[in-house]
Amino acid sequence: MHNKKLIKLMVTGCLLAMIQACSVPKAIIKEPNTKLPASYSSIQEDNVVQDKTNSADINWKAYFDDPDLLRLIEIGIANNKEVNITLQRVKAAENEIEERKGEYLPFVGVGVGADVDKVSHYTMDGAAEESLHIVTHEDEETGEEVGEPIPKYLQNYQFGIFATWEIDVWKKLRNSAQVAALEYMASKEGRNFLITNLVAEIAHSYYELVALDNKLVNLEENIQIQIEGIGVVRQLVQYGRANFLAVKRYEGEVSKNRAEIYAIRQEMVEVENNINLLLGRASQPISRASGGFLNLKPKATPSGVPSQLLKNRPDIRRAELELTAAKLNIEVAKADFYPSLEIKAGIGYRAFQPRYLISPESLALSLAGEIVAPVFNRSAIIARYKTANAKQVQAAYDYELAIINAYTEVANKISNVDNLEQEYILKSQQVNTLIESIELVNQLFVSARAEYLEILLTQREALEAKMELVEIKQKQVVGAVDLYRALGGGWH
Repeated sequence: MHNKKLIKLMVTGCLLAMIQACSVPKAIIKEPNTKLPASYSSIQEDNVVQDKTNSADINWKAYFDDPDLLRLIEIGIANNKEVNITLQRVKAAENEIEERKGEYLPFVGVGVGADVDKVSHYTMDGAAEESLHIVTHEDEETGEEVGEPIPKYLQNYQFGIFATWEIDVWKKLRNSAQVAALEYMASKEGRNFLITNLVAEIAHSYYELVALDNKLVNLEENIQIQIEGIGVVRQLVQYGRANFLAVKRYEGEVSKNRAEIYAIRQEMVEVENNINLLLGRASQPISRASGGFLNLKPKATPSGVPSQLLKNRPDIRRAELELTAAKLNIEVAKADFYPSLEIKAGIGYRAFQPRYLISPESLALSLAGEIVAPVFNRSAIIARYKTANAKQVQAAYDYELAIINAYTEVANKISNVDNLEQEYILKSQQVNTLIESIELVNQLFVSARAEYLEILLTQREALEAKMELVEIKQKQVVGAVDLYRALGGGWH
């Protein structure tokens, strides 16, 4: 009677301890603010219908129309080392899904074993074995059981199937598998974001190289004009209408421009090497079409509405998936407070000699179940739970930051494209005016109505304006690419 009361008290105590163990601190879940303005402009007119056409929906093969650039981008996506490294991370995340799925399924194994045992004579087991015999068979005549003494060195042979299964009562293992799936999708979005930036970087460097080609042409044309000018001045010196100082100033300007050619060539080498690095290959010449660069029209890039960023930008999509995974991780951590139920089972054969191993009497079975709940020293579980909570809040802020950064970036790129268009128009007017001024000042110089310094100054100003015009055109083309990337284009 006393034992029954003791058992009841022990069971009651265990149940109360389990109930106490199931108490979970309250989680603080942060919901992100995903609201965006209706337009990218700070001045929103009433009753204006926003055009939802978005260039991010255009595949990069359709967005770019330069065959040389398309070929470079295709090589870059296939060979870029960072992209390939990220691809392996994606594959690792995919394998993680399968690993976690397997955790909530029964673990079944097959085992074969053999061992030998000798117990000490001066122990309870050793003393008992003195009087024990192992039954081996039944005598046919007498019907008595016949046995043999337990061997001094007792052998043990066994084989069978065993299984363990943790019952996923609280969905801890299934939630963990879902977290792995979300992290896998987030890693894919990370790769897409990397490809978006890679496409933009290749286009940047390509157009920079084309712009350098055009600057080189401008310099060579200007040098040729100045060499012809030297010939004119030399003739005027013979007639006493000019002096050798003008010749020397012209020659000095030619040397200055020739030196600039080598600086541009060095830039070209560095840009080519950078493109090859992006393409994941050793240095080699970059094929490009540089003619007609100033007539190149920047690609039209419709921006759509800001809310489309949530589905087009890979970095925003990744942040959203990571936030969802962080929420589920709280549930995974919470399940550690609850009791776990595990079932173990096994079936096989076991005998002290191989010849008895497959007899029916050697059959062995086992089945067990246990419920375990943390009671004391739960500090580690609480810490993991609080950490999961903090990471959820962090993920929510990361998501909000990604949205704000994307909106700001697109708004800046739209403004940049618009302002560069106006800047290019005015700079073109300046270049045309200075070209006309060169012809005029040359005529005045020949008729002795202008100094040679005026010619040099006008030529220098025209060259600088042409160089600046090339740079603005480069910024225009690259600005359209940057807007395409900022909207979320370039990864599909």
